[in-house]
Amino acid sequence: MLEVRNLSCVRDERVLFSGLSFSLSSGEIVQIEGANGAGKTSLLRILAGLARPDGGEVLWRGESTLRSRERYHWELLYLGHHPGINAMLTPFENLRFYQQVRRATDGQAIWQALEQVGLVGYEDLPVGQLSAGQQRRVALARLWLSDCPLWILDEPLTAIDKQGVTELIRLFDQHAQQGGHGIVDLPSGCGRYYPGGRENSTG
Repeated sequence: MLEVRNLSCVRDERVLFSGLSFSLSSGEIVQIEGANGAGKTSLLRILAGLARPDGGEVLWRGESTLRSRERYHWELLYLGHHPGINAMLTPFENLRFYQQVRRATDGQAIWQALEQVGLVGYEDLPVGQLSAGQQRRVALARLWLSDCPLWILDEPLTAIDKQGVTELIRLFDQHAQQGGHGIVDLPSGCGRYYPGGRENSTG
């Protein structure tokens, strides 16, 4: 379980949020909503251990994520605004590298992931030659390869067409049904896409 206790964040002398507390149990996905500048990305970066809060703490499986950093990051898949991929490698090579980091080797799974994000036919092109939207799809393809129990996703639907959105929502459902956890920043007004989903607001 992920537990957030009295979290606060201040940027440029402006309080983005304070006293934020919630818990996330197995099979739950929380949708974060808020206006631009409300602190959604700051919150997700803190939850992912990429930034420190100005107060409060984040616990994973009952332990502070600061004290169990290595274990926490092994069980976490974070996708931020930056795709986090190597522009010199092809989509296939990027996903194979991700698999190797996760100590897995399954070329067929990579092909299936590329098919899910509509990149079959682009698998041998250097990522640097792809559009921003296609690069985002390479990053999202890692979701289909992930065995991480916790997903933290910052605007995963950006640059994704309607069919892609449908496939992602189906994947969120599957992740929750398998006992996974998720915190997702989706556009305001999208509503809850998945069984058991909850909404949290910042600002």
